[in-house]
Amino acid sequence: MADNFNFELVSPERLLVSGSVSEVVIPASEGEMTVMANHAPTMTTIKPGVVTIKFADGKNDSYVVFGGFADIVPTGCTLLAESAVHIEEVKSEDIVRRIEAARAELENAREDDHKYGLQSYLAELTTLQGIVVPV
Repeated sequence: MADNFNFELVSPERLLVSGSVSEVVIPASEGEMTVMANHAPTMTTIKPGVVTIKFADGKNDSYVVFGGFADIVPTGCTLLAESAVHIEEVKSEDIVRRIEAARAELENAREDDHKYGLQSYLAELTTLQGIVVPV
């Protein structure tokens, strides 16, 4: 049986999850990352995507996050999300609105670094849209 660790998912509005888990899959900026007990200390940025949680009691749950960062230590993981919502509460209009805002910002971007960041963000949002709100 896998060891458990403490996981917290926090958005600016509230604490969404706090409890004992056996694993968490997070959408890290360099790719999906599975966090388990005794993980090496790591800090990573989070891209838009789905956080999948396997609780100590065997239940699973998922949340959609729109950026943030995660602090991982051997005994726990805290994910501070810019915005987060339970996967069943995601609305297609919300993702479309974010895509439109990013496209508008991209049209006005002048610096290459900013353009690249916005293009990556748009790609992540588009992928997320296909995952959580199938067309």
